[in-house]
Amino acid sequence: MGAYKYLQALWKKKQSDVMRFVLRIRAWEYRQLPAVHRASRPSRPDKARRLGYKAKQGICIYRARVIRGGRKKKAAKGIVFGKPVHCGINKQKAKRNIRSIAEERVGRKCGSLRVLNSYWVAADGIYKWYEVICVDPFHQAIRNDPRLNWICNAVHKHRELRGLTSAGKKYRGLRNKSARRTSQLRPSQRASWKRRNLIRLSRRR
Repeated sequence: MGAYKYLQALWKKKQSDVMRFVLRIRAWEYRQLPAVHRASRPSRPDKARRLGYKAKQGICIYRARVIRGGRKKKAAKGIVFGKPVHCGINKQKAKRNIRSIAEERVGRKCGSLRVLNSYWVAADGIYKWYEVICVDPFHQAIRNDPRLNWICNAVHKHRELRGLTSAGKKYRGLRNKSARRTSQLRPSQRASWKRRNLIRLSRRR
């Protein structure tokens, strides 16, 4: 086994004494840093490389912190001027997963970079931290790389905001391969609903 295989095996045993100690120390370190900051190198090099990271010019790692659990509804002073059924503020279950939210925050902060992928690195009682792999689409090292230059096309601008990354496809349900669900989810739930509910009348001339 190579070194990355040993690292992978180590990360699969997160309840081991070594990993519990490492994750506790890292969570303390990350708490002292801003919510979105650049990391000098990936915390999990084996995972980052499996998701497309290369230690080359034009590729960088950003770490994002997101609050765990359900979301809160934005309402000034917690007042909802409506019926009691809509008065809930806490315990709002988001459709999107937390990893895609972390990708979005990095994508908004680094507007000129493209989000390639992301992975979990740490968590404590309040936060979860994710590392996001970002690519500079204007760097010649990226534009000349046949395995990466697809992301330089204009259609890949802010893929994290449109649910096109791995985390985005997961919350959109596109990992589901069953025939019945696939017809309801592709190309998107709204397009599928519109296709099934729109009345099309042939125009007689």
